[in-house]
Amino acid sequence: MFYSLTVNEVKSLTPNSVAITFSIPSNLNEVFSFTSGQYITIKHIIKNEEIRRAYSISSSPKEKDITVGIKKVTGGIFSEYANSEIKIGDVLEVMPPEGRFVYTPANSKEDICAFAAGSGITPIMSIAKTVLSSHSENTFSLVYGNKSLEETMFYKELVQMLEDYRDRFFIQFVTSRAKEDDCLFGRIDLSNINYIIKNKFDVQGFKSVYLCGPEGMINVVTEVLKSKGVEESSIYHELFTSSEEESSESSVSEGNTSVSIVLDDEIHTFDMNQSATILDAVLEEGLDAPYSCQGGVCSTCIARITEGEAKMEKNQILTDGEINEGLVLTCQAHPTTSSIKVDYDDV
Repeated sequence: MFYSLTVNEVKSLTPNSVAITFSIPSNLNEVFSFTSGQYITIKHIIKNEEIRRAYSISSSPKEKDITVGIKKVTGGIFSEYANSEIKIGDVLEVMPPEGRFVYTPANSKEDICAFAAGSGITPIMSIAKTVLSSHSENTFSLVYGNKSLEETMFYKELVQMLEDYRDRFFIQFVTSRAKEDDCLFGRIDLSNINYIIKNKFDVQGFKSVYLCGPEGMINVVTEVLKSKGVEESSIYHELFTSSEEESSESSVSEGNTSVSIVLDDEIHTFDMNQSATILDAVLEEGLDAPYSCQGGVCSTCIARITEGEAKMEKNQILTDGEINEGLVLTCQAHPTTSSIKVDYDDV
């Protein structure tokens, strides 16, 4: 369900990114409560077309309102609109927070690390604020890559956090297009990661490591961390871009499937071609199923297959255990049996 929220602040972060803050009315405080690392989905009509986009929350759960960072993407309909046209007083339709890339505070001291690139800093901002404010001895170490400091989202806020948490917050900036003082030059690649681990941060001492950014960065950092003895169960990641490559299992047939959809306590039946994704077929039927990115990056469109089978083109979100329980990303799932039952309510 979407709710109408009013924009109460628009702040320029870089020449190509803005922070949009939504005012949360007191009667919606519980609806829009969230855990650090989660995202919201925004729906808006632009040039007579409904656009939905998921954006991670950068503000802390302790803050009154919700802020998201939006980086302009060439050809990105909503990101260009947000960076050029959204103003204070505008009303947008917003879905309550969701997502699994989260940090939950503990009652004891924790040392947390994060690697982020570009707009991948957005959920990390919320996580860092919560880590540092939830326990007086917690530490947070961040590796953050951008083209230049000018293009670094939340740079001023991060510098202020360094001052506020002088002995507990540490940053290594990495810039790929400009050589900056106190920054490593290049990308968050194998050589820079190894240098940081050897000279800056002892990754084996961290309870958890959060990774957010492009898939290539996440894969490289993950492999290095594992080679240094970091347990995979301690590494959490969220993609902000996804590989265009499909697995060898992603081929789909041209057969037909009889579909039964459970959505908002109602059952809808129709036939679909197996070459289409379940979400596309559901939307074609005019049903208001939850979705956002349609690229397998967020988790908004998750549903449970209770009868029949489906195969996903890509999956970077669901665990093997969740897949075995029947969960699928419907934007990536194609039915492979003559009939299938999909339950959006049972997730």
